[in-house]
Amino acid sequence: MTFFLQLVITGFSLGMIYALIALGFVIILKCSKAFNIAQGQFVMIGGYLGYTFLVTLHFPVWLALIAAIICAIIMGLLVERLVVRPLIGKSVLALIMMTIALGTVLEGVATLAWGGEYKAYHGVLPTFTLQLGEISIPPESLIGIIVSIITVTILLIIFRYTKIGLAMRATAENEQVVRVSGIKVTSVYAISWIIACVVGIVSGILLGGVSGVSTGLAEAGMRSMAVVLLGGIDSIGGAIIAGIMLGILENIAAGYLDPLMPSGGGLANVFPFLVIIIVLVFKLHGLFGLARIERI
Repeated sequence: MTFFLQLVITGFSLGMIYALIALGFVIILKCSKAFNIAQGQFVMIGGYLGYTFLVTLHFPVWLALIAAIICAIIMGLLVERLVVRPLIGKSVLALIMMTIALGTVLEGVATLAWGGEYKAYHGVLPTFTLQLGEISIPPESLIGIIVSIITVTILLIIFRYTKIGLAMRATAENEQVVRVSGIKVTSVYAISWIIACVVGIVSGILLGGVSGVSTGLAEAGMRSMAVVLLGGIDSIGGAIIAGIMLGILENIAAGYLDPLMPSGGGLANVFPFLVIIIVLVFKLHGLFGLARIERI
């Protein structure tokens, strides 16, 4: 039982990070109706920035997070101004293809800047461990839980209770009406991409603290896309719940099922997608997505 609870706790930490990445997907989806395929590369860049600030420059954790968020804001502004804005009014397919190209460019930048090599910064994180009876929560998981909960809470408050959040929701429903109402759509897009970059980079720092950093860290974006599909592509709350579910299920699969595999492991990597297939077969719009009905 202790082993099971240990897997659930660490899976919850992983799931909160997945939920954080998924929020970047959902916010871009709600504003532009397009999947941001480059979200995984934002996570990868975040991991390398974490290594740079924590190991190379020896920043404390709080300062490294602040510096990374500043970098994320700048990157979000550059992406929106140079890449996204020229495509406003174009087809959704053009925007999706742009995000694929953007992801490739970011991987190239990471290879040039950091060599694309595996980096680790476990030793620079605080070494405290929270003990709950026989269950111990390692520092990487505890930091991941705390930072993810704080970030998700701030984003929910912004999205639901601020004017910019209302403008983002309105833009998602009808961009033309928003323009007529005097809301600057380019500003809404800029803030959306800033948020996507911030959650991606913060998530990359948290994941890098657990598993290290390499260009393969971008695969976390694909897993979080599975979170979006499971929770419902237009549901922020669904992304959070689905992220926690998949994080826990993936960890339990790694703990109980991987040792039974002939190769000794690997099932945890595909387990989230097996869950997605099963759910979407029976509920096409995800667990919490809205089924839109259009009158012809």
